[in-house]
Amino acid sequence: MNSSNIITEVLVRSGKSTTSGWVTDTQLNNWIDQAHRWTAGYKKWPMTEGRIQTTFATGTGPNSDEWDFEGYKADSLRLMQIGWKRLEKLNYEDYLIYREEKPDGDKRYFSDIDGVVVINPRIDLSGTVTAWGQYMPANFDSNDGTQETVFSEGNDEGNQAIIEEMVGYAYKRDGKKQEAVNQHLLAKNLLDEMWQRIQDEQSRYQTQEERGGMWRRFDILRGRGVGDEFSENQF
Repeated sequence: MNSSNIITEVLVRSGKSTTSGWVTDTQLNNWIDQAHRWTAGYKKWPMTEGRIQTTFATGTGPNSDEWDFEGYKADSLRLMQIGWKRLEKLNYEDYLIYREEKPDGDKRYFSDIDGVVVINPRIDLSGTVTAWGQYMPANFDSNDGTQETVFSEGNDEGNQAIIEEMVGYAYKRDGKKQEAVNQHLLAKNLLDEMWQRIQDEQSRYQTQEERGGMWRRFDILRGRGVGDEFSENQF
């Protein structure tokens, strides 16, 4: 479905038209933009995952480790490589502590805060920075009725949620507050069901066997996890 299809469906379901003076094309465009932003940001959808690349080069200034990946949501960059080598993400405070205590340390660390990514400028890597995260969907252009949503490629439940949410805006415009709340709940339920379906599919993904998984054997005497990972013949 594109924006024209969605707006037509909203008008049909709400029993309205743009010729009656009840709503303008500009207002409808604003509604679809709001509904799209809400639905697209409701979860970390696979369809909003993106990759961005740039050249890694450190300068000599105090902020030579800062990078701004425009168009990506803050705190969403979870995986980063430089020259095909993975970097490890620290929380921002731990990153600052490391840089303070080991100013010449070359650990492959990165972090982010307020939309700004910081990469340890002392790392022994060069080449292309590749980062994966959640991008922010573009605004809808009122003059382009062919514009598609992030859900248009095989995830129609998302488009149905946009329609339900927009019908709720129509009810709210008519002063029908409870009906508007009900429409919002319908939209939310559609998104929750889609998210559950996606999680069910992702649960079938395999873990690379040499990675060892997330579980570590717990050493009772030393009170912490030790290096060798679980395996089916460990015991």
